[in-house]
Amino acid sequence: MAAILVISSISLQAQTSTATKKTTGKAAAHKKAPVESPLARQIRELREQMLSQQAQIDALKQQNADKDAKLATAQQSAQDAQAAAASASAKADSLTTTVSTNADAVSSLNSTVTDLKTTNVGLAQTISDTKKTISDELESPLAIHYKGVAITPVGFFAAESVYRQRSLNADVNTPFNATPYPGAAQSNTSEFNFSGRQSRIGALFQANPGPFHFAGYVEADFLGAGASSNENQSNSYVLRQRQIFAQAGTNSGFTVTGGQMWSLVTETKKSTDNRTENLPATIDAQYNVGFSWERQPGVRFQQKIGGFTGAVAVEQAEIIYSATNANANFFIGNAGAGGGLYNLTANYSNNVAPDVIVKFTYDAKYGHFEAGGLGRWFRDRYYPNQTLATPSAAGGTNNTKVGGGFFANVRVPVTHFADFGLHGLGGTGVGRYGTSTLPDVTAHPDGTLEPIKNYQFLGSLELHPQKKLDLDAYYGTEYAQRTTYLSTVGADAGKLVGYAPISSSNAGCGIETLPTTPTSGLGSIGVSGNPPYSPGTAASCLGATRAISELTGEFVYRFYNNPKFGRLQYTMQYSYLQRVGWSGLTSGTFGSATATYGAPKASNNMVFTSLRYYLP
Repeated sequence: MAAILVISSISLQAQTSTATKKTTGKAAAHKKAPVESPLARQIRELREQMLSQQAQIDALKQQNADKDAKLATAQQSAQDAQAAAASASAKADSLTTTVSTNADAVSSLNSTVTDLKTTNVGLAQTISDTKKTISDELESPLAIHYKGVAITPVGFFAAESVYRQRSLNADVNTPFNATPYPGAAQSNTSEFNFSGRQSRIGALFQANPGPFHFAGYVEADFLGAGASSNENQSNSYVLRQRQIFAQAGTNSGFTVTGGQMWSLVTETKKSTDNRTENLPATIDAQYNVGFSWERQPGVRFQQKIGGFTGAVAVEQAEIIYSATNANANFFIGNAGAGGGLYNLTANYSNNVAPDVIVKFTYDAKYGHFEAGGLGRWFRDRYYPNQTLATPSAAGGTNNTKVGGGFFANVRVPVTHFADFGLHGLGGTGVGRYGTSTLPDVTAHPDGTLEPIKNYQFLGSLELHPQKKLDLDAYYGTEYAQRTTYLSTVGADAGKLVGYAPISSSNAGCGIETLPTTPTSGLGSIGVSGNPPYSPGTAASCLGATRAISELTGEFVYRFYNNPKFGRLQYTMQYSYLQRVGWSGLTSGTFGSATATYGAPKASNNMVFTSLRYYLP
């Protein structure tokens, strides 16, 4: 622009000079052609150059404008192309997504088809198994269904035998406290008996209507004896009630059970549940010395909370009594009355209250634990005026004494192959709950009762070295304390009255005696005279039991065990039994400095065998 201004200024000055000259020399011009000066020529050439350059500039501007238009068009085209590309990309993405979705759908469909094929195979197998199960259940059901009640048969069939070194005239149940001292004739004879009477039959009845569950259970064997039972020919023994009870429970863990069942004192394997009683696995139907139990009528209430259970029971009471030198100034019961459906040859106590038992249990992975208490009441009617010179029933009075004790049971799985257990019960008046049935009470000289202190203990070790084999060992003992009182009234003044008075004689406990009746010329029952079934008993032998102990070892072998067909097993048991009496006079007179005392002892070796088939 500056160059243009300079050129324009120069051009203007040239034009002005030329005009002046033209005006001045106007007339001369007509005469002679003008001569161009160098400066004018330069200016003219410069102008021509400028015009040419301007034309070039205009051309360049036009070219730039054309380029800008083309650039704009190109940019627009680029933008359109980008938009088209974005649209194409979007379409491509959409197509990719669609393809991916289709691929996923195809994969899912393939998977579904595969799963369906697998399911069909499994369903076919399930249908096959179900058909087989239904067929098996129809052919051999686990329970018989009657309306809404499931009935499950229970029991076993047994062929058993027992050998005793010293005869007891007993079947496969051993009356431990009757083991004879050496002075008894039967201590010198053995016995061997076969028996099928422990065979057991029964059934479990179950129903589950909504939030409740009901059950009934009955179990019986043939260890009862009727008036006509004997072994002369038919061996006809009667069916005996073992258990028969009804049960109702809720899903919250509360259960009530009523009827004849194992006492709550009896150890259980789980909680305080019926039918889980942990019995010594002996053939002997009296189990093992030291085992605490009863089977008797009662009502039981239990509540489970987690692994804990609390239970309380009221159960049938009965009194086992023993006393020496007692006055005939009291009674505790009577023989059974025919019209009352009790046994006419058995004694029954007049109970003032049922036995009350409370027990708590805890179940854990490392064992089962129990602790409880037992309360008992013993009543008699005594006559304080019976000891007068002129006896009189006037003043007869009822008297009640309270007894009871505590018990604990522990059962621990030492390993997968061994279980160890301890049991103990102790208190006053609890002898009846021991399997040896030592006495509960004795008597004071005035005729009132006195509970006897009793203790019971049992230890067990049960081994399972093989699936088919068990090896069991048990040791138990029971004890009854000497309980005596000095009489100070009447003709019996100065005598010791009660259980196992030391003033009683044990002098004849080791001396055998003759049978109590003649044995010559006598025939069977019904013929004049008595048959030779009255062996001699030790004379001058009180022999009140102080303690009884038993050591047992056995093996159990299961030949066959199948949930569908049942179990066949063989058991052999050996037991060593020892009975020790309280000391008493063996010579001299009680209170004399020359009197000597001794405690009688008796022992028995016993071997049992058993072959049983258990229902599945």
